[in-house]
Amino acid sequence: MDLTILINENFKSGFVTILGRPNVGKSTLLNKIIGSKIAIMSDKPQTTRNTILGVYTTNEAQVIFTDTPGIHKPVHALGRLLNEESYNAARNVDAIFFMVSAVDKIGKGDLMIMEHLKHYKDPIYLLINKVDLLEDPQKELPEIIVSYTQEMEFEEIYPISAKDGTNVEKLVEKIIEKLPYGPKYYPEDMITNHPERFIVAELIREKAFQLTNEEVPHSVAVVVDSMKNVEDEEDLVEIYATIYVERDSQKGIILGKNGSLIKQIKQRAKKDIKNLLGSRCELNLWVKVKKDWTERPDSMKALGYEKDEY
Repeated sequence: MDLTILINENFKSGFVTILGRPNVGKSTLLNKIIGSKIAIMSDKPQTTRNTILGVYTTNEAQVIFTDTPGIHKPVHALGRLLNEESYNAARNVDAIFFMVSAVDKIGKGDLMIMEHLKHYKDPIYLLINKVDLLEDPQKELPEIIVSYTQEMEFEEIYPISAKDGTNVEKLVEKIIEKLPYGPKYYPEDMITNHPERFIVAELIREKAFQLTNEEVPHSVAVVVDSMKNVEDEEDLVEIYATIYVERDSQKGIILGKNGSLIKQIKQRAKKDIKNLLGSRCELNLWVKVKKDWTERPDSMKALGYEKDEY
């Protein structure tokens, strides 16, 4: 049997990695392009901890976008792993989206990322996000562009708003124009390569991020222990998941007084899970302590954080 993938001369396909500092809007952009929430969002660094694959398919093309953890100055082993994953995901792709924030001046983090990108051979597009928040775009945008282009050259520059969609459709159209002819890597109805259990765990972690402060969010990991349809109950999925933290004090915060906070996490997560699965869900949450897991490779691996092979 001939298993050779045939190149369709009327179909384009390729891979694009979205790279940048934390909180510049990478996950928001991926969700906007795909048209569905597959990457979680919050205003806290390290919300994205895994590379998230989003598959955008039309009759003419398929683009596989990779959302990456925000590149930052790491303070523990987990942070170093996340940075490495982000840079690795940008190797040997058809294009790199380097995303920055229009409302933040160019900083050390941006300069650090650009120093790395100068060694990449892939076309690099500068995406200036959050232009909807600028007071005077006509005056401010040229200044922002100069601050980046004096550091390195870019294939093209796009001022965008991932939140309201400004220039996003135009950006995707341009990327498709640049892609080579190729195969359809994923079925046309597939929007991510991650299983539902992974996304469910991420949605629960997102709510914990949104409802806690200081060091607590960065010490939270979530594992879905089981997920199954309930017999004799139409459209009902029963989910058991564990929220892991590093210290007993953090466990108390996640639980909240008389279990008030974990109830909020559950209520908020159930809404998004219902939208994801298209069915009702019974969500059961536990909180456990796995001491100093962000510094222990064995614990990180057990919780799903380990180096991917590229």
